[in-house]
Amino acid sequence: MDEPQIYSSLDEVFRELFDDDNINLTPETTAEDVDGWDSFNHLNIIVAVEMKFGVRFETAEIEHLANIGDMVRLIVAKSG
Repeated sequence: MDEPQIYSSLDEVFRELFDDDNINLTPETTAEDVDGWDSFNHLNIIVAVEMKFGVRFETAEIEHLANIGDMVRLIVAKSG
């Protein structure tokens, strides 16, 4: 799966979790950019992403995610 496909899949995950069809993620998107993305929903995002892509994130990896671009790069690294 290439990066554009990952972004498209992440858009689907976020749109479903936040019930917002207008979410369009970019590499620079952070929690501050998505209404309702709090610490509780962060956990829901991680679980949903792990299930969607069949990957498993370590706690240290999650702590270092600064934006969606970081998440995409991590998904690519774990999927390869």
